[in-house]
Amino acid sequence: MNRQEILSHLKENPQVSVLIVGGGINGIGVFRDLALNGVDVLLVERGDFCSGASAASSHMAHGGIRYLENGEFRLVREAVRERNLMIRNAPHLVKPLPTTIPIFKRFSGLLNAPLKFFGKLDKPAERGSLVIKIGLILYDAYTGRSSRLIPRHKFLSRTVSLKKWHQLNPGIVNTATYYDGAILQPERLAIEVLLDAEADNPNACALNYVSMVGGMEGTVILRDELTDENYDVRPKLVINASGAWIDASNRKLGLSSRFIGGTKGSHIVVKHDALRKAIGDHEFFFENNDGRIVLIFPLYDCVLIGTTDIPVEDPDDVRCAEDEVDYFLGMVARVFPDLSLTRQNIVFRFSGVRPLPHSGAKTTSQISRDHSIEVISGEWTNLDFPVYSLVGGKWTSFRAFAEQVTDKALAHLGLTRQKDTRDLPIGGGRGYPADEEDMRRQIESLSAWTGVARERLKILFERYGTRAEAVATFINGGTDHILQTLPDYSLREIIFLAAHEKIVHLDDFVLRRSMLAMLGRLTRESLEELARALANALGWTKEQREAEVARTLSILADRHGVVLSRRVESVETEDEG
Repeated sequence: MNRQEILSHLKENPQVSVLIVGGGINGIGVFRDLALNGVDVLLVERGDFCSGASAASSHMAHGGIRYLENGEFRLVREAVRERNLMIRNAPHLVKPLPTTIPIFKRFSGLLNAPLKFFGKLDKPAERGSLVIKIGLILYDAYTGRSSRLIPRHKFLSRTVSLKKWHQLNPGIVNTATYYDGAILQPERLAIEVLLDAEADNPNACALNYVSMVGGMEGTVILRDELTDENYDVRPKLVINASGAWIDASNRKLGLSSRFIGGTKGSHIVVKHDALRKAIGDHEFFFENNDGRIVLIFPLYDCVLIGTTDIPVEDPDDVRCAEDEVDYFLGMVARVFPDLSLTRQNIVFRFSGVRPLPHSGAKTTSQISRDHSIEVISGEWTNLDFPVYSLVGGKWTSFRAFAEQVTDKALAHLGLTRQKDTRDLPIGGGRGYPADEEDMRRQIESLSAWTGVARERLKILFERYGTRAEAVATFINGGTDHILQTLPDYSLREIIFLAAHEKIVHLDDFVLRRSMLAMLGRLTRESLEELARALANALGWTKEQREAEVARTLSILADRHGVVLSRRVESVETEDEG
């Protein structure tokens, strides 16, 4: 069903077994698992899917090596297993990532863990070679010898390290390299999980730009943010997956809670050829001078740099601040001191709030990164249904968290689990080529079938995995042309995404269905050409199209520090709207 069909269905049939509030990766993961098990489930998100904290990740699928120091062994074991599953189930979007730690001391940090255990540690000592070696041995043990996805760690001497990475700070004593995973396009991964759920179960429906505005007894009131029309639904269970907004969402149901004590994490994306060459295909993951664990991450032809960890009160008000930018530029200089990185190299910045549990920890780094389900129920709530609030969670372990929530929800509904997601491919990871030769054969076969050029299909496979077949088939079904300002995209590709991926606004596409904004590829001209292409698919008038461009320009400038220069005036063709 499309958006209007879902809304019309709600008017006529307000009963639903499970209502999920929040369309980040936690909510979407639960949505898929419930759908797979035949539950009629409705997910609503007040903005676009994956537009909150889930859109502000470090792009890592990681086991959380630093959580070992906090004694969170269960979390590490779970995250390592889930990292491996993500690489296997979504190979088009999650790849093994060699991760290198530059180490500046040998024996420092040995007392960090015991001091943390006894609550005596305010600021950890810098981790030296010995502590990191012990941690990586444990990390490899959790990965398991049977896994062929992830190689074991290696330690390199100072001499070998400096020979391999010429720009590296000569003050190091060692480097250590281990493997985690890179989530190349987290927002695309989320939308593919969601679309899989709807395809598997016709009674599973997801709506973006629909908010929960209130509730009492057996009814929850939803509002369509596009029309301001209200809809009543009558769920048997509400799952609050609204992340940093969990307590605010509970208040709309008349419930008082203080589950969340979120921290802001910001990042910048830079275009700097020398830095990109210096790190190669490795992420550099290290401890900065203040003890914060930070990263320099290879993101296509750019470099992602992060992250901060700052307590915040209002999740709607977070932006990457100038002092955070200063921090990022300084931390790069610690590892690559001869490279000159300035604000002029920044093409994108973003910030989000981690939905961490409310805590009395002395430092943000000591707050648990584990997840939990907080249940509110009983006559005192004045609600006929329980509310499950999903606290914590992270990209790597979203599937495991969703599995735990689903098991609890199924028990409440009196149902038993029929299927699980452990070995379930995601979206374009289904039937993904096993190697380069298999990829070549699939592309040649698809090219012969659809008439789409092989070079074009390679691009589509990189973006969409095996969903490239559906895109290419659609492209072949009508008159297509390459976009003038973005020649690796075409008109019918954009129309396909608009029709099948719940795009409502122009920013949905440039920020979350593609990497165009994050990689600094947008210009004023390309934004307007994309708006014309989407107008064809979504039926926008000229006024709506202009409003969408203005909206996106405002979002890019306000939230991401991207100011697009005014376009050179050009004549618009009539057939583009």
